[in-house]
Amino acid sequence: MAETRFPGESPEYREAREQLLEREIALRREMEAVAGARRELPPGGAVPEDYGFDGAGPAEVRLSELFAGKADLIVIHNMGTTCPNCTLWADGLNGIYHHLADRAAVVVTSPDPPEVQQRFAAGRGWKFPMVSHQGTTFAEDMGYRSKSGGWLPGISVFKRDGKRILRVSDAAFEPGDDFCALWHILDLLPGGAGDWTPKFSYS
Repeated sequence: MAETRFPGESPEYREAREQLLEREIALRREMEAVAGARRELPPGGAVPEDYGFDGAGPAEVRLSELFAGKADLIVIHNMGTTCPNCTLWADGLNGIYHHLADRAAVVVTSPDPPEVQQRFAAGRGWKFPMVSHQGTTFAEDMGYRSKSGGWLPGISVFKRDGKRILRVSDAAFEPGDDFCALWHILDLLPGGAGDWTPKFSYS
């Protein structure tokens, strides 16, 4: 990690910053070790069926088709148009989508009907593909439905194994997680995020 200095920097700040930098380096090394261990996890198992989704077109699209010729598939579990946090994550995903899509297929799924998804996506300028899992057990089978019946946000990663589709990793989304850079930038402020919460729009 690069250190930065500025004219007039106090010795107290520099000493505290250097001590914190040591902790940041140790944290980064641990994060890299965890990422390596995650990549070494055995596959989570074959999905029970080739789920069908409603997409932008008239025909049902299967999970196997979402790979779009790629070996790996990233599926973002989005709670839908009523969730500002999910919208924040999706806004961030939109900015890096073309980078991700060069490495793996990327699809966002939510319980909203396709026409609602497309209208909302157009309003926000989203470029990534979306499908609706409405009427399927996909999100629940993947562990993204709460005990009370509500939807949960997160990410599932799949790979092909012959005719089988394996889920190889997954992670839940929550405010402050590593999947949204905004929280880590806000952490640099004196008060951190404070009581700030994401909104669909700001005046």
